[in-house]
Amino acid sequence: MIDTILDRTVIAGCTSVGYRIRRGMWSPADLPCLDGKVVLVTGATSGLGLAAAEGFARLGAAVWLLARSEERGERARLQIVARSGNRDVQVGLCDLADLKAVRRFAERFSADVSRLDVLVNNAGALLGARTLSVDGIELTFATNVLGPFLLTNLLTPLLEKSAPARIINVSSGGMYTQRIHVEDLQSAHGEFDGAAAYARTKRAEVILTEQWAERLAEVGVVVHAMHPGWADTPGLESSLPRFYGATRWLLRTPREGADTIVWLGAAPEPARCSGGFWHDRRERPTHRLPWTKETSEDRERLWAECERLSGWQDIPGTTPSNR
Repeated sequence: MIDTILDRTVIAGCTSVGYRIRRGMWSPADLPCLDGKVVLVTGATSGLGLAAAEGFARLGAAVWLLARSEERGERARLQIVARSGNRDVQVGLCDLADLKAVRRFAERFSADVSRLDVLVNNAGALLGARTLSVDGIELTFATNVLGPFLLTNLLTPLLEKSAPARIINVSSGGMYTQRIHVEDLQSAHGEFDGAAAYARTKRAEVILTEQWAERLAEVGVVVHAMHPGWADTPGLESSLPRFYGATRWLLRTPREGADTIVWLGAAPEPARCSGGFWHDRRERPTHRLPWTKETSEDRERLWAECERLSGWQDIPGTTPSNR
């Protein structure tokens, strides 16, 4: 009952207040040792990604940090090693908004690493003005949706080989305010609203999570999405300075925001289901408002457009391992 009240009271449920109340209901035994497991975290140089990577390292996993900058990646690696005592932390370089770079990284990673147990799609962008990627794709959509879509599909054979394995997509509570606009996924029409474009990409991530769960149901790979609540991260401070200033005293630490990411990647319960949307270790509804609901046609068009723009093709009648 307490959890339900917090969930329906957005300010309480999304802030540090909600986290600190809920964590009293959890057991440390929910997070087993991950020795021998390999975890890849995108956007791992700061904020939620850095905190999640450190959490996995503390559990004993071999952790890969996917970063755009070698300098920032190495700084994050050294920090995680020092704080966790786990030296098996490595850096991979890739700009998720660059589709050629994604393909190159996936090819190298699949060749160099024998297994992948957990993939965390965390990297994201919230922009104040409409900007295009190197591929000519609106940058918010390219970073938050298209790059992770391609990376996940390219690494699925390795995840399947390592099964049971998990994919975790980091969404946002902001997605509750938006529906998917399949006719304008790249925000090309009308005045650009960075926060709305970001929220729509986070809605897209949840829809894709459910679709991956269906497609991977029989290959031993579970897929979940989550939202971290309101966390004090560099991305929030730079992208939404007014919101950050007004709520700073209520914000979660990055470690608190990343707790459910680590739990989804390690705990036994999430391995027994797939396609869920989670917050503070509980599965949550994907819609709060009736006008945000998409149709089945919207869902199919989203997947098809991601295939077209990324150049990745799902071949009907095959599993990831024999494509």
